[in-house]
Amino acid sequence: MKQKQHYLTNQTHCTAAAVVKGIDRDVEWGEDILMLGLGIVMLSSTFAPVAPPTVILPLVALVFAITSSLARINYHNMECKLLASLEQLSGYEQTLLRPICTVFAEQPMCSLAESYNPLKNLKRLGKSAIGGMLINPLWLPIFYTMGIQIVEENNLKVLNRAVIRVEQRVAPVALANQEK
Repeated sequence: MKQKQHYLTNQTHCTAAAVVKGIDRDVEWGEDILMLGLGIVMLSSTFAPVAPPTVILPLVALVFAITSSLARINYHNMECKLLASLEQLSGYEQTLLRPICTVFAEQPMCSLAESYNPLKNLKRLGKSAIGGMLINPLWLPIFYTMGIQIVEENNLKVLNRAVIRVEQRVAPVALANQEK
């Protein structure tokens, strides 16, 4: 049986602060994953003299697919850890974390299978097809996976703003508990 993971591995006086710190760390990890993918894609042009576009372009799409998938998995893990942590918190601490919970409720992430299904994402497919026609048909998968990457970045940006707001509210409470 799989054990539930949560952010309260080491109990502190203000457990809401521990949850916020854990979520902040995971948001940074998700942003790092996406930036790594973008950095690898930016460096792909250095291989242009050695490898033909028929090799480089599919690899670029693969990098975007891998990094966006890892970021999506990280996002779902954050949501599961937060829900498991909320079960162990008092009502006041749960109230402090409500803005973060609201982000997960208002911006639910679909599964990876649904995200990569072109028939369920016709708008993204259409934009990718237009970009592919304008530049090169081999760019269609790149534009499609780049669209998924952009969605991941936007969700992490919204979640990061909520975490910052909660950190500003939790910091005085944590400081007061440490002084006791």
